[in-house]
Amino acid sequence: MKPRYQSASILFLVCTLAFSCSTKSVNEMTDSELKLYADELAHKFIITDGHVDLPYRLRMKNFRLEREYLGIPVSTKEGDFDYERAKKGGLDAPFMSIYIPSTYQLQPDFGKSLADSLINMITGIADAHPDKFAVALSPADVEANFKTGKISLPMGMENGAPVGNDLTNLKYFFDKGIRYITLTHGKDNQICDSSYDTTATSNGLSAFGEQVVAEMNNLGIMVDISHVSDSAFYDVLKITKAPLIASHSSCRKFTPDFQRNMSDDMIKKLGENGGVIQINFGSAFLDSAVRAGNEANRQKLKALLDEKGLKATDSLATPVIEQFQKENPSLFADVKIVADHIDHVVKLSGIDHVGFGSDFDGVGDSLPTGLKDVSQFPNLIYELLKRGYSEADLKKVCGANVLRVWGEVQAYAQSR
Repeated sequence: MKPRYQSASILFLVCTLAFSCSTKSVNEMTDSELKLYADELAHKFIITDGHVDLPYRLRMKNFRLEREYLGIPVSTKEGDFDYERAKKGGLDAPFMSIYIPSTYQLQPDFGKSLADSLINMITGIADAHPDKFAVALSPADVEANFKTGKISLPMGMENGAPVGNDLTNLKYFFDKGIRYITLTHGKDNQICDSSYDTTATSNGLSAFGEQVVAEMNNLGIMVDISHVSDSAFYDVLKITKAPLIASHSSCRKFTPDFQRNMSDDMIKKLGENGGVIQINFGSAFLDSAVRAGNEANRQKLKALLDEKGLKATDSLATPVIEQFQKENPSLFADVKIVADHIDHVVKLSGIDHVGFGSDFDGVGDSLPTGLKDVSQFPNLIYELLKRGYSEADLKKVCGANVLRVWGEVQAYAQSR
């Protein structure tokens, strides 16, 4: 064990370096000083993340709130999120995604019981680790938790299907802690059409969907337009009385054939509405060349397996797949491209309308170089600093923009 005075000396040196960095202009800093400054800012500002799929990842691992499982959200080498890595990266308020796959829309309860179980998981994690996590129901909760060093766990429901055909379910989920709802997911549902679906069931927002948006406004639930079709987005704009969010979307300019991302006009309109687009970190959301290259590899591998009369799940296919992947490695975007998307939103709508919506634990192994898990937010801040973003700018992008929208949505509901 190191002597106490030696540990104190190291702490003093780190603090001195951080102070010296903060008193220099960015142009005067060395690269190492700039990285240290980026890390300092990551822990100075509240960082929100619009979408983290930890609940569904844990569900797939049969997570239970028993003693032997309590360490999983605290420290693990699996997935993209845990407490230790989040603290290292400065992440303070990751919205936990209560993800309802589209197949659950076909069940009698529209996936309501699954939503309940995932919500209970998150509240259970917070109850099990009250010194580390706390459920957040408002921006004030996030700020209070930040001051005490706790990571806030606000919740957003990805796919509004569990609302069913009953508007009272919105109040039910609000009371259970849901603070945004992504109106749909991979298929059209009873609320609106999906960007991944070509059926155009409602040609945008359904008549029931119009009531859903209005009631979400009245309750103070943020309306999330990630995953919705373009026509549904424009329909929502006509209905909403409060700002919208896109919890985990990126810019279609960089992925022209990917309808899941937002067009320039949509980003501009979202800005005019006062809303925020939170950039998705998945490589397929960031770079069409990467997306096309990986798709070409998938097709090539499929053709190879077909030629050998194998399915991907066959044991004999395993060595074939492994060799193919060695010869044809996956392609990844990088942290610079994430910054390009942020730049583009700022150019279109201004600094007040962009944030982070990583989709950690939701996009598999497609995360960009430099942003592989929640510990690496300082890398993105470093890149933005190099591009001239000020502290005031970074505070907004890191979390203040999202907290502002959340507050305005709550204020509208309270004014009713």
